[in-house]
Amino acid sequence: MTELTRVILRLGRNPDAGYPDGHDDYGYVIQAPLDANGKLDPALWREKRDQCTVRRFHPHEAPSDGWLRHRGKSWYFWYDEADEGDEEPLFKLNTHELRPGEYVTLREGDGDVLTFRVTEARRV
Repeated sequence: MTELTRVILRLGRNPDAGYPDGHDDYGYVIQAPLDANGKLDPALWREKRDQCTVRRFHPHEAPSDGWLRHRGKSWYFWYDEADEGDEEPLFKLNTHELRPGEYVTLREGDGDVLTFRVTEARRV
């Protein structure tokens, strides 16, 4: 039985957003349904949907907890609280490998489009 993978994303270099060197204290911890190639597995997500969580962390905000959601070929973070902002889509995540050193881009609830690097991917 395939288990979930703990993936940590940390803010990468985003000079236009005021983070020319990135920021290790700004990111996401995801419990992700990855296949053997490090890609998101929709079948495993359907099986373990309620365990596919996300926690957003930021140095100037309280952590926000939500879920990794899937619709069609799209993946996004969803928070079940009005003050957490809208859904946060992850660009082309269905084609990305979530392995350390890789990068992903997402649109945060406030509209900012930022790049994050994968710093950890470990089975849980």
